[in-house]
Amino acid sequence: MKVKGFLKDVGGASRVTKRRQNNFDQASAKPAPYDPIGAVAKALHPGFLDLKVEAIKVASPTSKTIVFSAPHLPYFQAGQFLSLRLKIGDSLVSRPYSICSAPYETRGDHPIVAITVRLPKQDGFVAEYLYHQVQVGDVIEGEVGLGEFHYDPIRDAKHVVALAGGSGITPFLSMAKEIANGKLDFDLTILFGSVDEKDIILREELEACVCDKVHVVHVLSGQNPGWKGETGFLSAELIAKYSARDTTYFVCGPQVMYEFLAGELKKLNVPRRRIRFEVFGSPRDVTKLQGYPVDMADKVFNLTVCQGRLETVIPAKANEPLAVALERAGMKIHTACRSGACGFCRVKVLSGNCYVPPNGDGRRAADIEFGYVHSCVAYPLSDVRIKVNIPSD
Repeated sequence: MKVKGFLKDVGGASRVTKRRQNNFDQASAKPAPYDPIGAVAKALHPGFLDLKVEAIKVASPTSKTIVFSAPHLPYFQAGQFLSLRLKIGDSLVSRPYSICSAPYETRGDHPIVAITVRLPKQDGFVAEYLYHQVQVGDVIEGEVGLGEFHYDPIRDAKHVVALAGGSGITPFLSMAKEIANGKLDFDLTILFGSVDEKDIILREELEACVCDKVHVVHVLSGQNPGWKGETGFLSAELIAKYSARDTTYFVCGPQVMYEFLAGELKKLNVPRRRIRFEVFGSPRDVTKLQGYPVDMADKVFNLTVCQGRLETVIPAKANEPLAVALERAGMKIHTACRSGACGFCRVKVLSGNCYVPPNGDGRRAADIEFGYVHSCVAYPLSDVRIKVNIPSD
């Protein structure tokens, strides 16, 4: 740093201001035809794209992998998800799906991105549509590269143990592929819990990734005569068996698995900073959550939706999120994680009361104070009036 003297130094700001104003005065009145920073941002985050169904593959007796292609796909990090936006009947719906393909597959002459959909045991409106009705050649809107469930070398340990259950294996296949192809550098051990050996999702794809840095351990909890591998659940004892001295744990699977593993990892005294839970969507049965007034479960309220000067009144079930009511009415709302974490579906409650699950409340303190909710996990407890931004697309 060069010191020119007190007066020259303190007067530097005014000289910069004059020079800046002089540049403004000499600039063209026409807008700049090209914004390089904006172009990079648009390439990395293009928003919703038209994704063409390139192929549909069997991933297990109860699951299918849907491969999408597009002329250009944004880069994403292994472990992230994409959000699909579909029109099913009169409803406009969106759902997040973890990406099972690897980031390197979005590059090259024929970029692709893939998800794996499992046929739901219970009612699954979108999953059943994707599983039974989507065909090769269909075009679906999708937003690629969302979420924080990915490896970070600054934050995470060099050794990672992935704890997966069922279709929760998908983000870990993406990581395994990226590591096996030399695009990601950490040691990954996947403990994959399944019930039936015959219904292990993406088994062949996982085995193809096994190398010195990718290890796959199948753990079966059902009756499987002749099985010589690990059995039971992903217990603390089993997790410790495959852990290094310093390990980061990534968890993805059904909600009941999260609750179980939170207790098992606590038994191992794992620091919270070393545990990463993927968001798991809105609860299947909100009436079983702490603080929900069960006498409200079967009620239907009026939801008044304010968009600019337009007000629309639609029905909203007390046991379903506001976002579902909006989608069922064919009203467009931008959602992504469907778990209350990301805030894409944020709306302002002008009047009325909503229940927000204590474990799914990702709002900022200011949003809570000023009456905002994430509509994917906000359940009406009375007639509710909300302000929704007019969608830009």
